[in-house]
Amino acid sequence: MTARLHYGTPAKVFHWLIVALLAVQYPIGWLMPDLHRGMAPGAPMTFHVSFGITVLALTAIRLVWRLTHPVAPESSLPAWQRLSSEVVHWLLYALVLATTLSGWLFASFRGWSMSFFYLVPLPMLASDNAAAGRTIDGLHQAMELALLVTIGIHVAAALAHIFVYRDRVMQRMLPG
Repeated sequence: MTARLHYGTPAKVFHWLIVALLAVQYPIGWLMPDLHRGMAPGAPMTFHVSFGITVLALTAIRLVWRLTHPVAPESSLPAWQRLSSEVVHWLLYALVLATTLSGWLFASFRGWSMSFFYLVPLPMLASDNAAAGRTIDGLHQAMELALLVTIGIHVAAALAHIFVYRDRVMQRMLPG
């Protein structure tokens, strides 16, 4: 399969949809109240999990798209930038998938009946287990932070290409 030089419209749409959903997802997660044993999850948790499932699905589709529609690394970049770009992108995929799955697993270990935007019940990934839930919650929070740091690195690199290098690398992912 021949790698393209620029990202196509589907790749750009997946990318920017995931960006928008994560921009909504993080504040919901930070602002919702803590839920303790025996408490029922309310609307904030339902929306947090629902957006997480949406991000999970879009990321899985985006990953399949990337594997079946590869884009060649920007040839004008030094080797270290091409390599670090690949590492950061694959790390983003891994962290998004792990963070969203761990959140769903956490809700399952808590024994919560969750739904997708109050429309469709979500299957439980595990049975009620408080100890496992606490462990997974800690991992979920650590992955949230790792994902946020990796997103920050990704955005900083993108801004460096726009304002420091002025090399038009970002044009490959911008709409249009």
